[in-house]
Amino acid sequence: MTIFIIAVVVIPILFIIWAISIYNGLVTLRNRYKNAFSQIDVQLKRRYDLIPNLVETAKGYMKHERETLEAVIKARNQAVQVEKQVAADPTNPDAFNKLKQSEQQLSGVMSRFFALSESYPDLKANQNMMQITEELTSTENKISFARQAFNDSVMNFNTQREKFPNIIFSNMFGFREAPLFELDNPAEERENVRVSFT
Repeated sequence: MTIFIIAVVVIPILFIIWAISIYNGLVTLRNRYKNAFSQIDVQLKRRYDLIPNLVETAKGYMKHERETLEAVIKARNQAVQVEKQVAADPTNPDAFNKLKQSEQQLSGVMSRFFALSESYPDLKANQNMMQITEELTSTENKISFARQAFNDSVMNFNTQREKFPNIIFSNMFGFREAPLFELDNPAEERENVRVSFT
C-alpha cells in the first residue's frame, strides 16, 4: 500500500517537473532567437539610416536619375515599416515573410543604384559617398553575420520544439515554428550588393 501511495504522489510530481523543464527549455530557446533577431534589427536600422544619406549625397550628381533615387527611398521606407512589425513580434511568420520580401526588394534597388552610380566619376570620388558606402558595406557584413546567428538560434528552437515529447507541449502551449531569415531567391542572395567606388 505504501508503494501505491508513493507512486500516486511521486509520479504526478515528476511528470509536472518534467513538463515544466520542457516548457522552460522552449521559452529559453524562443527568447534566444528573439534576441538574435534584435541583433539583426540593430543592423537593419543602421542600414536604413545610411541609405537616405547615400541618396542625398548622390542627388547632386545624379540629377537625371530621379526615378532610381525615389525607388531607393520608397523601398527603404517600406522595409522600415515592415521591420517595425517584425521587431514587435519576431514570432509572426506573416510579418517575417513580408520583411524578407521587402529586404529582397531593397537589395535589388540598391544594386541598381550602385550600378548606375558607376557612370558618375565625380560621385565615385566624393568623400561623403566613399565614407557612406564603406559604412554600408560594413553594415551589410554585420547583417549577414547576425542573420546567420539568428538562423542558428531558430534551428535550435525548431529542433527542440519538434522533438518528442516536446512537440506535445509546444503545440499545447502555442510554441509556433519559427521562420528562418532566408531570402526567396538564393542565387540573388549570394550576390553581394556592390558598393565599390574605386
